[in-house]
Amino acid sequence: MKIIVLQDRLRSGGTERHSILLSREFAEAGHRAELVTFRPGGALAGTVSSAHRCLQPFDTGIDWLAPGLTGRILAGSPDIVLCMGKTANCFACRIQRRAAALGLATKVVATLRAGDRLPWFYTCSVRRACHAVTNSDEAAERLVAAHGIERGAVSVIHNSLVFPESAGGRDEALRSDLGAGTGSTVLLSVAMFRPPKNQRALLEIAAGLPGDWDWRLWLVGDGPERGRCEALCRRLGLGRRVSFLGFRADPGPYYRSADIAVHASSEEALSNFLIEAQAHGLPAVACRALGIRECFVEGSTGWMVEQGDHAGFRSALALLAADTPAVRAARSQTARAFARRSFDPGRQVKAYLALFESLLSEKPQAPRP
Repeated sequence: MKIIVLQDRLRSGGTERHSILLSREFAEAGHRAELVTFRPGGALAGTVSSAHRCLQPFDTGIDWLAPGLTGRILAGSPDIVLCMGKTANCFACRIQRRAAALGLATKVVATLRAGDRLPWFYTCSVRRACHAVTNSDEAAERLVAAHGIERGAVSVIHNSLVFPESAGGRDEALRSDLGAGTGSTVLLSVAMFRPPKNQRALLEIAAGLPGDWDWRLWLVGDGPERGRCEALCRRLGLGRRVSFLGFRADPGPYYRSADIAVHASSEEALSNFLIEAQAHGLPAVACRALGIRECFVEGSTGWMVEQGDHAGFRSALALLAADTPAVRAARSQTARAFARRSFDPGRQVKAYLALFESLLSEKPQAPRP
């Protein structure tokens, strides 16, 4: 098959990492796979190992600008165009209709990988694609119930582990450098600093933790909200207990050296951070959002609390911090087994390829009105 993975820009987010992973894995499986982006550059641009081209000859700074999109995408008569991210998905309808007008058998597959309010143009475009893929069962239910897409036109393929469990063990030197002693409880968050990721809530929760509890909060990531979160951290007097660690191409050492994953995001479809934390054996506490309950074994390796319930969040942290070494080891083993079983990259790639083959075997149909 000839497969094009379409993404607007290679930022440091989970969707962008999956675009790179899928294009690489499709190529390694023997298919002619190409990653196409609207804009050049981005934090992850240097990590692409498969075929990659940009539609903008130079970076205009405009995410949605895609010069000659349909012509350049369809010129090689691809079998599949997989749209990743909101901006690319807004063009799914245009690409599908143009392919039909040219008499091509190209199938355009849309994706839903976000839990926030979707733009009207996005949902209209997704409804007119050949098929839609969500990364959680809850997201699929929402797509059907809220946006009128037929259930048979929606598949669920969970995210895969971009950062599976890595070797090396706990890095005591790293912990020490960041102020965590042997008995400290390190809370970890890995996410872009954007308003929906809600690191502000994590800081407010941390500010209410008992004064005699030896904890540290590590915030890995960067983005427009980082400066405001740093200012809030100073106002709350959290000082040396919180570390802003910036973007890390490989956050593996932080996963290995932390104790509990914490997540307060209000808009998700399935959290990459939480499934990677499970792969590294970390128990998790997270606020309710779309797909969160599918990221861990609830009540065993993860606890979900309501948005804004800071007291409930702290109670769940206290419960995990009080675990004996034996209980902690058992939770860790369960989390790793769950992640390996549910989010294996090979499983995700096979699911996509099986879906593509199924779509290509169907009789051609007129685009949905």
